[in-house]
Amino acid sequence: MRKLYILFEHASGYAVFVVKQFEEIGMLLPQVEESVTDLARFRSIVSLVSFSAFKTAVAALENINSISEGIVPEQLQVFLDSCVPKSTEKNVVLGVSDPKLGANITEVLGIKCDHTSGIPEIMRGIRFHFHDLVKGFTSHSASVAQLGLGHSYSRAKVKFNVNRVDNMIIHTIGLMDQLDKDINTFSMRIREWYGYHFPELVKIVPENHMYAKVTQVIKNRKELTEEKLEALEETVMDSAKAQAIIDASKSSMGMDISLVDLMNIQIFAERVVSLAEYRERLAQYLRSKMSGVAPNLASLIGDQTGARLIAHAGSLTNLAKFPASTVQILGAEKALFRALKTRGNTPKFGLLFNSTFIGRAGAKDKGRISRYLANKCSMASRIDCFLDIPTNVFGEKLRQQVEDRLKFFETGEIPKKNIDVMKEALEESLISVERENKESPKKKKKDKKKKRQEEVPRENGQVNGKENEYLENNHAEQMDAPPPKKKKKSKSTSND
Repeated sequence: MRKLYILFEHASGYAVFVVKQFEEIGMLLPQVEESVTDLARFRSIVSLVSFSAFKTAVAALENINSISEGIVPEQLQVFLDSCVPKSTEKNVVLGVSDPKLGANITEVLGIKCDHTSGIPEIMRGIRFHFHDLVKGFTSHSASVAQLGLGHSYSRAKVKFNVNRVDNMIIHTIGLMDQLDKDINTFSMRIREWYGYHFPELVKIVPENHMYAKVTQVIKNRKELTEEKLEALEETVMDSAKAQAIIDASKSSMGMDISLVDLMNIQIFAERVVSLAEYRERLAQYLRSKMSGVAPNLASLIGDQTGARLIAHAGSLTNLAKFPASTVQILGAEKALFRALKTRGNTPKFGLLFNSTFIGRAGAKDKGRISRYLANKCSMASRIDCFLDIPTNVFGEKLRQQVEDRLKFFETGEIPKKNIDVMKEALEESLISVERENKESPKKKKKDKKKKRQEEVPRENGQVNGKENEYLENNHAEQMDAPPPKKKKKSKSTSND
């Protein structure tokens, strides 16, 4: 006669239940479905064999991560080995919810697993009555444990690596494009507004950002004297241009302006200048983020063009999945579908047109260099996406390859093969990684010791008894608890 055991994974630990009269239950599945919601009837079918609780929230998170990937953690192996009997005649079956986990349990422990017939319905009943089947549990404590583990599990899945998040790049490049449009619009407004008072200034200072700064220095042109010459020179960075402004103000054909109108123009100019300065700071921030997230793509085609490709694809991972032909026409989708509809010529480039390589190529070579550049961008994005330690060595080599291709179009000089260039880049990256590993281990050990001393309050070298009780009982507050001390590894494993 077959014996059925059920493995149930809860936020607080593992539980194994035994099912009575398994053969009859398989035949009377509708009656089992009806008895799931009735605790008295369900207890006559299922009884608890053993329960293994998680000691800390960190242990719970590690176990649930392993279970979600179908891996049998060490705690589960020990628990199943102790409470589920092994049988050579295969009359013992372990019911599981995940077939992948069941296959691994069979491989590791030799226990036959099943997830079909009436097992899902029994699992549903155990989940519904779990706090009544296990002693010492209440519905409130079970929900608190589930909430705490759910928060920590979601946080671990969402927050992969804070330093390599491409969402910030997408929003930054979008904000920069919006700021460029707004600054141009506001600058045109200042020119028209202040042009009534000093129309000659537009020809002397054509730059938008500089024009707004100069209006702040000049203010009323009738009050502009030689005393403001030094301030104008500092602003426009040209003594001849500053003198030309003073000379033009003396013979200007502009109308007079009231104090209130001038004050409003000054306030508006100040806002435009602050927006322009913020835009420069944003460009520096984008450069730093690209160097951490996609250094090879940034080295190849620049920070802003690389960021636009990532934003248009949706993420760096999506960009890495795109073939080179798709990368080539990213940003020119409307022109592509219009060409396909009208059976005209398809576009040769999209966002890659902003790269300097396209502008430097000849008219007949623009399509060829665009296709070649898209190929290198696809390679760079894949390297950035899947490389563990970010480095721009590959991006520099790929950029040099594009430069050599441009020379080949102009002079016919044959460039290096791609396999040779990639071998050189791989050797250089390995040398740089080894150099960093030799310099950093001592610093890392010191930093870890400092962090542990700051995070864990200690008394005589041990965690406080109150805190230990707090970590074990309150799962909702355990999410940020420090991990338990690991055993010291040998020198060979720690260096690896």
